[in-house]
Amino acid sequence: MNTPGIRWLLASVAFAAASVSAVALAQVKTEKNAGFTMTDPKGDDDGPGTYKYPTDAVYKSGSFDITEFQVVPSGNTVEFRIKVNAKIEDPWDSQAWGGNGFSLQMAFIHIDTDHKAGSGVLDGLPGTNVRFKEDEAWDKVVIISPQGPTRVNSEVELKAAALKSRVIVPKITRASGRTLTAVVDVAQLGGAPAETWGYQVLMQSNEGFPDKTDLLTRKVNEYEGQHRFGGGTDTDCDPHVMDLLAGDGKGDPSEVKAQHDMLAYECNADGTAKKKATLVMVHVKK
Repeated sequence: MNTPGIRWLLASVAFAAASVSAVALAQVKTEKNAGFTMTDPKGDDDGPGTYKYPTDAVYKSGSFDITEFQVVPSGNTVEFRIKVNAKIEDPWDSQAWGGNGFSLQMAFIHIDTDHKAGSGVLDGLPGTNVRFKEDEAWDKVVIISPQGPTRVNSEVELKAAALKSRVIVPKITRASGRTLTAVVDVAQLGGAPAETWGYQVLMQSNEGFPDKTDLLTRKVNEYEGQHRFGGGTDTDCDPHVMDLLAGDGKGDPSEVKAQHDMLAYECNADGTAKKKATLVMVHVKK
């Protein structure tokens, strides 16, 4: 019997089922566009395995130890978040000199959008002393610095002018708890993040008075000093990187060795680089 009441009930059930399907579909789309999270082992903030923190008390243990990296798209912007293994502090009152509310950390987020040999940039930014594999070159790099955008853009103009179109200074940079966040326009990236993109995050320390060819990077010397990392060389052939992403970005213990292998380097007798640290990207989906 097909009474009006039964027809109404059937219609209601069909509507409810359609609504549930629509909600499920919306959730799938939302999750697909929600970005991703990579993790990195704790305690590997020692570069190629030998680096040590400066001796000044402001360089607290874990300050340069990446534990998590997130990419979070939201409309026309993307948030890049880097979590470290210590509370992020501002001992030098960066906001007093136009900074972003933290003093020590500086990170370079390299992005490979096409994974093609011969496309992109192989050398790291000036002062990092690293190189990327031929088919892992970076196309864009986001700089997270305690320095304000005026200073960062000026440094890029002076020391990396040929790369200006590839360097992104975020519209917003901030620190909260253990997390550094950079907000970037999708247009600056050349499009919304795709699952095929590769990423490499280099954790460094901001240097307010860098060498004339270094882009705000703090050096690593043979022995640590008040404001110098130790465990490297006093020449300029060692990578000035304390931590980075490795392996599949899952925080597996094997990623510690992978990091040390990437950052391995050799120097010539005159202090020039015989073998530069050579990096690869970590891919969201291989």
